[in-house]
Amino acid sequence: MTKQSHVLLVRDADVVAAALRQALATASPEERPGLERAAGLVGATAAATETELRARWVRSRLAAVGFTGDIASVAAVKALRQAERGLSLPAAVELQRDAVAHPE
Repeated sequence: MTKQSHVLLVRDADVVAAALRQALATASPEERPGLERAAGLVGATAAATETELRARWVRSRLAAVGFTGDIASVAAVKALRQAERGLSLPAAVELQRDAVAHPE
């Protein structure tokens, strides 16, 4: 990311994974399947790259403003900047590239 970008990624999947492991250690047989599924989801999410996380963030911000068009469009950049008022044009374009490179 350029120095004009201000999207901060917070990864706390390791904290969540540790809590799930601890819960699994004392889980009843009924709780176990759900906790195991949750642990698997946390593991998959934790494996995502920073670029993939930024791409997810972009899509979530676009959805928040009701954007349903082409994510590679100029309109998507405009919608992203509408969703995040302080986002510079170069940062929005760079984030858009992340989202285009990592489709859902």
